[in-house]
Amino acid sequence: MTAPPPQTGVEDRGVLRFITAGSVDDGKSTLIGRLLYDTKSILSDQLTALARAGERRDASRTELDLALLTDGLEAEREQGITIDVAYRYFATGRRKFIIADTPGHEQYTRNMVTGASTADAAVILIDATRVVDGVLLPQTRRHSAIAKLLGIRHVVLAVNKLDQVEFSPTVFETIVAAYRQVADRLGLADVTAIPVSALYGDNVVSRSERTPWYEGPSLLDWLEQVPSALDDNQLAHAPLRFAVQYVLRGFEASEGSARGHAGRIGSGVIVPGQRIRVLPSGAVAQVQAVTTFDGPLSVAQPGQSVVVRLDRELDVSRGDWLVEDDAESQPVQARQFAADLAWLDAEPLALQRRVWLRHGTRWVQARVKQVDAVLDLGTVEWQPTERAALGPNDIARVVVETQQPIALDPYDRIPASGAFVLVDAATNHTVAAGMIRETPRSDA
Repeated sequence: MTAPPPQTGVEDRGVLRFITAGSVDDGKSTLIGRLLYDTKSILSDQLTALARAGERRDASRTELDLALLTDGLEAEREQGITIDVAYRYFATGRRKFIIADTPGHEQYTRNMVTGASTADAAVILIDATRVVDGVLLPQTRRHSAIAKLLGIRHVVLAVNKLDQVEFSPTVFETIVAAYRQVADRLGLADVTAIPVSALYGDNVVSRSERTPWYEGPSLLDWLEQVPSALDDNQLAHAPLRFAVQYVLRGFEASEGSARGHAGRIGSGVIVPGQRIRVLPSGAVAQVQAVTTFDGPLSVAQPGQSVVVRLDRELDVSRGDWLVEDDAESQPVQARQFAADLAWLDAEPLALQRRVWLRHGTRWVQARVKQVDAVLDLGTVEWQPTERAALGPNDIARVVVETQQPIALDPYDRIPASGAFVLVDAATNHTVAAGMIRETPRSDA
């Protein structure tokens, strides 16, 4: 059984990357399984294996346990929870999809950050049976805050398990009103609420007759229409940011260049003849050619992995940036900046603790110089603080200082040069994910 081929005359919207997020047991894995099952994206042998796995887990259960489609680790199936990010792929006649099913447990928040870092949209699930007096669970608020910090612009609020509350419009509207307050405080502007039952498929792929009071789209309809990050060409119109991943020596030397610079375009475009500047050195050159494995390109777009050949031999290394030779579009080069930080390590952050900071493809030594505010998940507001440490899964506004200047952009303008991670120097564990909020004047 395979996904249906594209329909003639139907617009192809390209690829959409989205995550499912929310608290544990809200039904994220079941929802993805329902999407795959109802769009006929599951092979027959997978269905057979799914039925056998369900029997081993619960012999009395008659319907397929669709959550097992994404819970692939043995520990996940034993405990009935999602631990790691599970990626699944499917397609309809209008679009291709890459889904990241992220864990709901607080201790696995770092995995949710990983899944959300490349997502265009987020599906935030809420279990309708677990919201009492309009009070949302802390992990729902935390995941929503992380989605905002990571720049996810489009959110669908899937109020799940409505079959257990008799598809009550009152329950649905109460939960939506509570979430709207959270979204408004976080600054999530584009939120669409959909009542669903992942277990039975109501409003997942098709509109349900059991919610005649709901007049909006099904979840799949919404996913097929929501714009991706590249749909409006926002990144293509932004200044060029190309992080050099690798230098290929002797690359097509017969054509006049001994080196090619490989990497992925974070924003902007690269065309032959374009004048570029190498940071941090400031050296200027002209693009002689842009190539991929399939051959030369007349224009390279954001998201493409390419090799750039220059007309001059320059000292370019892994970790350098290629940017436009235009003063107005240059990133700020500085050693200190303000950022929003999600602390992911089990050990608390102590100020002055030396860590490695990865920015683009460059590694520099760094430290968190000060903590200015911490996000209160109860009120969903930033609370000023004089704390000298951060605990696991805290979200804070901090000042970071690096040993050498790095090229900085605000994350909401250019994510490729506005994001970073912190890595413990002793253990090599990733301890934090950060988004640059403000850039100072250059001190390079």
